[in-house]
Amino acid sequence: MEWEVSLIEWLQANFSSLGSIVKLLAFLGAESGLMMVVLIVMFCWKKETGQKLALVTVCVNMWLPMIKAVVLRPRPYMDYPDRVEALTLAGKDAAEKGVVAQGYSFPSMHSASIPALYFVLANEAKKKWLFVLAAILTVLVGVSRVVAGMHYPTDVLVGWILGFVVIGIFALLDKYVQKEWQYHAILIVSAVPGLFYVRTSDFFTAVGCLTGVIAAIYFERKYVNYQETRSVPAMFLRVAGAFIIYLAVNELLKLPFDRDFLAGANFLALLVRTGRYAITMFLVTGVYPMAFPLYERIGKKPENTKM
Repeated sequence: MEWEVSLIEWLQANFSSLGSIVKLLAFLGAESGLMMVVLIVMFCWKKETGQKLALVTVCVNMWLPMIKAVVLRPRPYMDYPDRVEALTLAGKDAAEKGVVAQGYSFPSMHSASIPALYFVLANEAKKKWLFVLAAILTVLVGVSRVVAGMHYPTDVLVGWILGFVVIGIFALLDKYVQKEWQYHAILIVSAVPGLFYVRTSDFFTAVGCLTGVIAAIYFERKYVNYQETRSVPAMFLRVAGAFIIYLAVNELLKLPFDRDFLAGANFLALLVRTGRYAITMFLVTGVYPMAFPLYERIGKKPENTKM
């Protein structure tokens, strides 16, 4: 719709100078920003709450691409390259700007992920200031996606709605599904239809993350069973170490494959992406916590032992 393009042009003409803030807000709603909050909660505050946040955010990023692949709405900068600039893309090559890498426009996953993550967190924590923060971030991130040229205003509006729909779906699952394995099975089965028609990397990334996180929940409970920490150095090391492993494993798993193959949209390449993220998330959230007892010793004086 013309009014949407005109609004994007006006926003970019008047707020493009806030490019750094727009990129920061884009980070908060993207893969790394969402994972940072999830890992802080999971490793440092409440493990079960962190695991729930992981499932909620992964499902947002899995279910919305299934809608995107039906609507097939290109992003504004794709439709109007002479009028709209993509402000948050790191590079300008065709592959990065394409649909396979960036996905379709409607609805906005950033706009759905922020309320889904932060309002669930606020509800779990029972803190009023977190509800205020969730509302502020929801608005700011949504508007920033329009300013960035990555979404039309209607993409953002529907993204906000769907974020709360996802919260409602999880509330129903919490209420009516008593067995954990059934709960997880429902989430995995919900991804199956997308395997037949979605051909964007965001969907297959999310399917891999979901599979890895669910496997890690059972593995960690049986073989690790770590406890939350109140040690600041341990908190920092837990989260920083997780990001290092996440980045390192993801890159190592790319080595056996050709770069052009991994960037492709064929089903096999996307399945490899799913496997890569499943392994990475399993290691980060399930196996890596075995190292946590080592972090607790930092800054503590060794106990004197009498002979």
